[in-house]
Amino acid sequence: MVEQDTIRLLRECDAGVKMGVASIDDVLPHVNSAKLEKLLTDCKEEHEKLNTEIQQLLDKYHDEGKNPNPIAKGMSWMKTNMKLGMEESDNTIADLMTDGCNMGVKSLNMYLNKYEAADEVSKDITKRLINLEEKLAVDIRGYL
Repeated sequence: MVEQDTIRLLRECDAGVKMGVASIDDVLPHVNSAKLEKLLTDCKEEHEKLNTEIQQLLDKYHDEGKNPNPIAKGMSWMKTNMKLGMEESDNTIADLMTDGCNMGVKSLNMYLNKYEAADEVSKDITKRLINLEEKLAVDIRGYL
């Protein structure tokens, strides 16, 4: 049970990290503020560091991980492009990223509760990812 929950939790973190990086990549070309760009770039780098840890653990369990749900990823991409098409501003980017962070935090907490038998290392990674998402949402409030 511990191993199954650990792998499942790591898979969800893997998908979440990939979704976060893709979302940041989608908005970065539209950012005007150098400070906002740095916040997003730094957050992306932290996601990538966590992804390295996740991949190492998944490799240990001989698991390939998980990609984000293609429908969720496509809907996110469409929402981003529609909103930026109507108003390309740092305010719009902060709004989109805040929504994404909130969804990520909600999902990751749900999986943390669902896979409660996961090992402590995987739970720690999940909590660090949650904290990263929460921090970005707070850091970009000034652009809302």
